[in-house]
Amino acid sequence: MPVIAVVDYDMGNLHSACKGLENAGATPKITDSAAEIERADAVVLPGVGSFDPAVQHLRSRDLEQPIKDAIASGKPFLGICLGLQILFESSEEGKEPGLGIIPGKVRRFKSEPGLTIPHMGWNQLEFTQPNVPLWQNLEASPWVYFVHSYYVDPINAAVRAGTVTHGSQTVTAAIARDNLMAVQFHPEKSSTAGLQILSNFVALVKAPALT
Repeated sequence: MPVIAVVDYDMGNLHSACKGLENAGATPKITDSAAEIERADAVVLPGVGSFDPAVQHLRSRDLEQPIKDAIASGKPFLGICLGLQILFESSEEGKEPGLGIIPGKVRRFKSEPGLTIPHMGWNQLEFTQPNVPLWQNLEASPWVYFVHSYYVDPINAAVRAGTVTHGSQTVTAAIARDNLMAVQFHPEKSSTAGLQILSNFVALVKAPALT
């Protein structure tokens, strides 16, 4: 079974992500070791919490360059929730610079009458890149589980792989660029659709190298 490094930087419970990957047929390995990230067949960057502590914890463990190297190597890479947001350059939530792998900013939902922030619960994912490998064998507009007050706003709209609408605001819910994929929702909490997404990711590890 493919070994998938699940990056540990003290931001959230990693157990549910690992369980989802195990159910999808992979061997997850929780690690903050650059060598283990390099050896792994694929990498998952999960995260729950706030932007500034996340990037501070990553940098204090010298994980920024290993993450960038893993993405540059071409191996499948999946960011989840906060693990999507910290790939960007900056966030309205904090002052720390993000990893800057994807040009753009993390923004807060704008207040509007009747809108609950955070956006929490089940919502429908709309595909903007329908041929992304993560979306294979999913029904149109699948229901997935969100918990977030902030969303990513990429400068290049071409990296957007999916959107979600909360109130009157339609925002980016997933990105994809070559081997790099990341989602705002929690696939490990998204029932059948989420397991399919994780299975699709695991299948990429066994596929020919992504270019």
